[in-house]
Amino acid sequence: MLAALEGRSVESYLPLVARERQWADRVKRVHFPLFPGYVFARFDLSGLGEVLRTPGLTEVVGVEGRPAPVSEQELESVRALVEGIERTGLEPHASDYLIVGEDVEVVEGPFKGLRGTLVDERGASRVVVKLDAIRQALGVEMERRYLRPR
Repeated sequence: MLAALEGRSVESYLPLVARERQWADRVKRVHFPLFPGYVFARFDLSGLGEVLRTPGLTEVVGVEGRPAPVSEQELESVRALVEGIERTGLEPHASDYLIVGEDVEVVEGPFKGLRGTLVDERGASRVVVKLDAIRQALGVEMERRYLRPR
């Protein structure tokens, strides 16, 4: 698909990370997409129809029916992540996309089952339990890996 996009003069980027895979007779480093099923492409919206005719492309990611652009800053972060993975060999792990102010549930650790709102204070993740009836709130600090969106 990358070649097909480039053939349409569409700048594209497929972030790949190398992983070791074991075959019966050898170990080999194989490149896999960092975000399976996604290719980043830069194009003018007037060319959307042409882009959508690219073989292998099913849709353009969007919000409310309109294409959703990815900022250059976000793409630079993805490039830096790929470079860091290549330098260190560390394996990235998927993480829930949590937003400050979002309702969350604690799924691991001593506070498992707690439901509250995600708050960041001085760089620390906190879950705050609010009791609206008495206008009181209590918070506890914990690792984000214990949290899932509700």
